[in-house]
Amino acid sequence: MSTAPTVTSVTADSLRIVRGADAIAGTRHVFVRDLEINTFVGVHAHEKDAPQRVIVSIDLTVLEEGKVEDDHIDEVVCYEKLINKVKAIAASGHYNLIELMAEHFAEAALGDPRVLGARVRIEKPEAFSDAHSVGVEIERLRK
Repeated sequence: MSTAPTVTSVTADSLRIVRGADAIAGTRHVFVRDLEINTFVGVHAHEKDAPQRVIVSIDLTVLEEGKVEDDHIDEVVCYEKLINKVKAIAASGHYNLIELMAEHFAEAALGDPRVLGARVRIEKPEAFSDAHSVGVEIERLRK
């Protein structure tokens, strides 16, 4: 009979980002869904002249340190802090590629040592009139 892995057995090799918590792995799911930001992004001239709306979704696999008991924000990964970091990165200057922006969002999320992995999706809903949206999704794991 196999035993359930302990939290310390979760590694980059065994970790996969899931859309949900995983009690066996000792992880919880923290997410930001469909955050709308106006930012300067794109390689075309019209994208450099005016900000455009992007939609950001982030899924984090977070190491649980036991049950939340003290009802204090320091016990958890704070999605408000994550949103503020994402907004600051988006406001920091023009990005030619949303792929690089996504990398920076993932790096910001992984800056919290409890975050084991991050999936970042950025959509440009107004890039093409005949498409609902275009974009990129990346997944990064703690090394």
